[in-house]
Amino acid sequence: MHRRSILSVGALALAAVLSATGMAQAKEWKSVTIATEGAYEPWNLTRPDGTLDGFEVELVKDLCARIKIECKLIPQDWDGMITSLNAGKFDMIMDALSITPERKEVIAFTAPYAATSAGFAALKSGDLANLAGTGTHVKLTGDAAHDKATVDALRAAIKGKTIGLQAATIYTKFIYDNFKDIADVREYKTSAERDLDLMAGRIDLAFDDTTYLAGAIAKPDNADMALAGPEIGGAIWGEGEGFGIRKSDPELKALFDPAIAAAIADGTVKRLSLKWLKVDVSP
Repeated sequence: MHRRSILSVGALALAAVLSATGMAQAKEWKSVTIATEGAYEPWNLTRPDGTLDGFEVELVKDLCARIKIECKLIPQDWDGMITSLNAGKFDMIMDALSITPERKEVIAFTAPYAATSAGFAALKSGDLANLAGTGTHVKLTGDAAHDKATVDALRAAIKGKTIGLQAATIYTKFIYDNFKDIADVREYKTSAERDLDLMAGRIDLAFDDTTYLAGAIAKPDNADMALAGPEIGGAIWGEGEGFGIRKSDPELKALFDPAIAAAIADGTVKRLSLKWLKVDVSP
């Protein structure tokens, strides 16, 4: 989610206008409404009884207790989440939201509470199970010359295949920039919908945050799914994942940044990420 961030030019422009028109006097926050997708397991998920749970849900409860502020979590579709934030429908976003230069043009962020890698998943029984680089970790910068060897090896293996990814995420640009000319790229409203098509053989590869993919692979229905190719980290994904806030609400950053720092320092972020994500994502 991990993960997540590229907006169209039109969406960026609209969000910027909404942000500018939403400027207000500094305020004292006693309660805050936080949007999450509730469908990006294990970062956030919705239980059968309708309650929200997951790594971010547990973490935000801890942070709000430290700050001594009332926090209300609400489910919100990923598509349009940033525009809705700037329109005032809620106060913050906590949804594996990557901190990127593009997003900083229209919203502000707290300090990051996580930093993760991304990668491909394929069927164990398929011909891409041993995709170039499987079992390795690489760091990409976004500079074509620096990243060339890794990307070229993947291009050679993926040529003519179909890649599925959730729409409007940080991974969209990476996939389109590097593979659109040699592979078919399909976008999905949710990662779960994409996973169904992978398991059914309608696409060859999924690309997503590796913590999300690890959770998906652990599900019985996805027993034939496995990570394929290298786990990709580094500056290409930005600074990490943080809360998204309106530029007109700097007080929220001032409130949450010290709590995030404390949760990282005392091991809370590590403990919760190991519980839910099976890896320490402390930034």
